[in-house]
Amino acid sequence: MEEALNMGILSLVPAILAIVLSFLARNTIFALAVACFVGTLLAGQGIMGFPTLLKTSLGTTSFSWVMLLNTFVAILVAYFRKTGAIQGFTLYIEEKQLSRKAIQIVAWLLGMFVYFSDSFSPLFVGTTMRGIADKARISREKLSYIADSGAAPVSVLVPITGWAAYLSGLAIGIGTIATQEDATRLFIKAVPLNFYAVFTVIFVGLIAAGIIKDFGPMKKAEDRAINEGKVLRDGANPLIGKELTEMEAYPGIKPRVFLNFVLPVIMIMTIAMGTYIAMKSAKTMEAFLFVIIFMSISMFIQGIPFIEIMNTITDGIKGAVPAVSILALAYSVNSLSKTMGTADYIVSISEGLLSPSLLPAIIFIIASIIAFSTGSSWGTFAICMPIALPLAFNFTGGAVTTLVTACFAAVAGGGVFGDHCSPLSDTTILASTGSAADHIDHVKTQLPYALLCGGVALVGYLLLGFMSI
Repeated sequence: MEEALNMGILSLVPAILAIVLSFLARNTIFALAVACFVGTLLAGQGIMGFPTLLKTSLGTTSFSWVMLLNTFVAILVAYFRKTGAIQGFTLYIEEKQLSRKAIQIVAWLLGMFVYFSDSFSPLFVGTTMRGIADKARISREKLSYIADSGAAPVSVLVPITGWAAYLSGLAIGIGTIATQEDATRLFIKAVPLNFYAVFTVIFVGLIAAGIIKDFGPMKKAEDRAINEGKVLRDGANPLIGKELTEMEAYPGIKPRVFLNFVLPVIMIMTIAMGTYIAMKSAKTMEAFLFVIIFMSISMFIQGIPFIEIMNTITDGIKGAVPAVSILALAYSVNSLSKTMGTADYIVSISEGLLSPSLLPAIIFIIASIIAFSTGSSWGTFAICMPIALPLAFNFTGGAVTTLVTACFAAVAGGGVFGDHCSPLSDTTILASTGSAADHIDHVKTQLPYALLCGGVALVGYLLLGFMSI
């Protein structure tokens, strides 16, 4: 893409168009494609700008990573189903005769258990719990909300994740944050002030346990599931191929839950966490590839023919296509927003509001809007951290005070909040995929809950700001 332009309010058009059309047309692929086409025309790239945008946006390491991870997870899900492992796990949970509330709490805890990857977590929780949740008449919207809320909000609170390394790395060299140790200390101090992430994790638990009753569109979805037995609304388009949702186990295969489900998950977690500790980078995708190879050999030894294993891989890839298509266009809108200067415009119109007392709250709002508009929390962190921390240090005279820590936390929490609300977000898309939910239904039902937690976080930052002056 060309170097960044300064298109002012026009830079918001692609993101606004994508979001509005998603809700109106109930077709995210159509909405994103229109947004990309209109955006390239506005940016003066002509009628060939759209295909050029696709080539430059998708030929990147970041998109390749999320596309391959999504594909590998889909293959693994296909293996879980072909070996009867998911079905066996479902039967095991059913034998425990858990209530609807207990099943939702298990899903909530499961998301926190696989905290090391915000991409794997929603896919894993949705896939693992979907059959059980369906039989308990838990709506797909509710399951995707629980899966989504146990992903990024948890990853951003744990000091031994890629999120922690990335956020603390952005702080190095700003003010008195000179070393990685300084940055890590700042991250840890900011954890209790990351109000949105903390409130969201607690709120999901309270919702799952029934302590806080469902409200808004989520209540309608849950009433439909309970009273009519419809976990999806009539006319919904689940964001996953039928190849995965309708796949049956290979005839005669013994459902070995530990060998074909529990052990592969343990292997993935061990490799991901082991490589993070040893190499400071969790090799999640490599872990999946290793486990796919392991399971392919294991399935052959268990008596599944080679051709059936290859067909299962193909079905897994086909099942991933709906999500990968949306991810591709979402990444293109994100790239287009960078080119048109969306983030710079949002920051520029808020400069006059910055004061010590309002700084944490304003930073949280800016980060939220940028993440919502672009669907990228990590991109938001990269934009906002170099702005927020120097401003905070300027007001504190270089000291690492509560104001500095609150601004660091506001960037982290705001990025997750905006990302959580956005239909363009990869984690939101992956939550819809894992739970086989209609993507826009997931966004609509999650939005009031996210806004409530975001509102509470905003009040917290206002109080912090006034207390720190």
